[in-house]
Amino acid sequence: MDASNRHEVSLATLKLREIRHTDNAKIAEVIRSVLIEMDAPRVGSAYADPSLDTMTEHYAQQARASYFVAELEGEVIAGCGFGPLPGEGDHLCELQKMYLRPACRGLGIGQKLVRLCVERARSFGYTQCYLETLPNMLAAQALYQKMGFRYIDQALGNTGHNACPVWMLLEFDELS
Repeated sequence: MDASNRHEVSLATLKLREIRHTDNAKIAEVIRSVLIEMDAPRVGSAYADPSLDTMTEHYAQQARASYFVAELEGEVIAGCGFGPLPGEGDHLCELQKMYLRPACRGLGIGQKLVRLCVERARSFGYTQCYLETLPNMLAAQALYQKMGFRYIDQALGNTGHNACPVWMLLEFDELS
């Protein structure tokens, strides 16, 4: 599915679900291709994360963490997850690895994935959600702002993503 097919995408068959082992290679390819498209550094970003090829196992090994994929017509086209933020308290999670294939952007899929993550994170007892992104990922930042995230002046925790200098935070008590 390429960008020229965007107007033809029907969300009637869209499924949001937890990641499965058979999704590992597919979501890793989505993430890497978006990072290449965005000219992201290979080191200091999600591109180099050791867990990228074993996402199902990575999220299954963590308490209070989940990763979801969006499947359209049987194809994994996007993903988003969250987990504890290393170096921070139990109240704060990190939104992680939210990436969509280009043809599927602007259709509300990213918003649905983020909302699903926030709802699950709240059910796990988190009260805040942090994220890091790249300066040129402006559409993603606009989505995050629309969903209530606000910019903050410094990095939180220890994500290992030193190439991501844009930091945002969502306070769950400010959500309706």
